[in-house]
Amino acid sequence: MTTATLNGEVRDTQHGASPSAVLDQAHVGDIKGAFGTIKLGDHDERAGLSAKLKTLLAIVGPGLIVMVGDNDAGAFATYGQAGHDYGTKLLWTLLLLVPVLYVNQEMVLRLGAVTGVGHARLIFERFGRFWGAFSVIDLFILNALTLVTEFIGITLATSYLGLPKVPSVMMAALVIVAAAMSGSFQRFERIALTLCVGSLLLIPISIMAHPSAGSMTHGFVTPVLPGGSGQMATVMLVVIGIVGTTVAPWQLFFQQSYVIDKRITPRFMKYEKADLGLGIVVVVVGAAATIGLGAVAAAHLAGPFTDADDVARGLTVYGGRVLGDMFAVALLDASIIGAFAVSLSTAYAMGDCLKINHSLHRGVKQAKGFYAVYAGIIAFAATIVLVASDHVQGVLTVGVQALAGVLLPSASVYLLLLCVDKDVLGPWVNNRKTTVFTGSVIAVLVALSLVLTGSVLDQNITAGQIEAILGGCMVVALAFGGWLGIRALRTRRAPDFVAEHLDRSGRADWRTPPLDQLGQVRFSVGTRVGLTVLRGYLAVATVLVAVKLVSMMLGH
Repeated sequence: MTTATLNGEVRDTQHGASPSAVLDQAHVGDIKGAFGTIKLGDHDERAGLSAKLKTLLAIVGPGLIVMVGDNDAGAFATYGQAGHDYGTKLLWTLLLLVPVLYVNQEMVLRLGAVTGVGHARLIFERFGRFWGAFSVIDLFILNALTLVTEFIGITLATSYLGLPKVPSVMMAALVIVAAAMSGSFQRFERIALTLCVGSLLLIPISIMAHPSAGSMTHGFVTPVLPGGSGQMATVMLVVIGIVGTTVAPWQLFFQQSYVIDKRITPRFMKYEKADLGLGIVVVVVGAAATIGLGAVAAAHLAGPFTDADDVARGLTVYGGRVLGDMFAVALLDASIIGAFAVSLSTAYAMGDCLKINHSLHRGVKQAKGFYAVYAGIIAFAATIVLVASDHVQGVLTVGVQALAGVLLPSASVYLLLLCVDKDVLGPWVNNRKTTVFTGSVIAVLVALSLVLTGSVLDQNITAGQIEAILGGCMVVALAFGGWLGIRALRTRRAPDFVAEHLDRSGRADWRTPPLDQLGQVRFSVGTRVGLTVLRGYLAVATVLVAVKLVSMMLGH
């Protein structure tokens, strides 16, 4: 049984459970997945492979959709360029990103299942409006531009297939809007997972194009930066592009809210982790296939890489029109699933901020604001693509990659702060290894963000300058780690953000208490200074990148 409090929080009293932070009654009930349903209050242990498989089929969705959505139009362009310019020599970067993807998204799904509260709402409630506004503004700007690139991908694919631009964009926009507005979560998920299956089209395309198996294997197991020091700046920008398109801020907001909307609780955490693992396998296979296809296409094209259509054209020269058309269909599929995820990420976050109903279980009349944001941002992106010139669209595509790289550290910092918060996650809080690993990843992301900002402002950045930036960041990170170690030795206790000797029993039934019982966290002086410095840098860097992009649009 569930009851709603005056402040909108839902108190789940099923089986005597304590009141929880879940905010919307639509987020409590049966888990209605694309391939099965789990009844509310189903606490039976799954014995036998068949029962566990049925449960997994009902749970699968959030991790798979967020990962496949990450292999979107921008990813096709980035991976295609990596393959076109450097063959299979940068495949090793994908393996390095696997643990980063898993740890980041595992923390997000843990937050969703345990708290029942969206990422944006948690940031506002625990850190206050000042810090929350920064994170959400970043998300909205980046999501709007990312969605534009999805529609650019749609126009590239449909144009290659010989379809007219205006009807194609309008039809795609209508399909994307209609799929979410049915008032049925289960129906939307079936459509989304069908598109996920469509992403596997890259596998038969790769088999038909058969890039060298030896070079693919060598690219995975041999970390190199091709071209030597003379081309380090150019190669680093491609590497940062791969990182930026694979680890994106919208993923965090989307998966947490989608896990909540699907009504997944901590009891099914291991199944959701399996779903996430499956998604990561699919995204790495798809990324590797696109890089390999880019390498094949490069051998049959003259001139520099311009967009994902170059891969389709090269494949057509190599294997005939059917091969090129299949790649264009794969690009269209990727652009649509990416548009689904990015639009929902924005609508979920806006619902969190405005404290309005935001669930795919609700119809349009029950969640007008939620669907208005969803449809509005799609209409905005479609309109921009229809009225903007090819030059402006090209600059926007570059701009999204640049801004994503610049803003990468911000979302990860907030995520880590939430996942070391014992009041929020209780026995589900991060362990020491996860916290240290995430902190190291953030340090690397800050360094890459600085390199990318410098390269946008000065396209002639040198290898020496890049090495100086990376070296400086390493020194600062080591100094900070040393300071923490010395402080821990002096106080004889671990830092506050490292959980030690925590009782993790009874985790399956533990949920975050109502938000009005938590209040705002009080940052230490060091944390406030660090966040202020980071936000100051990101604000300045974002403005500088924006000015540079506007200058490029004007032809300067």
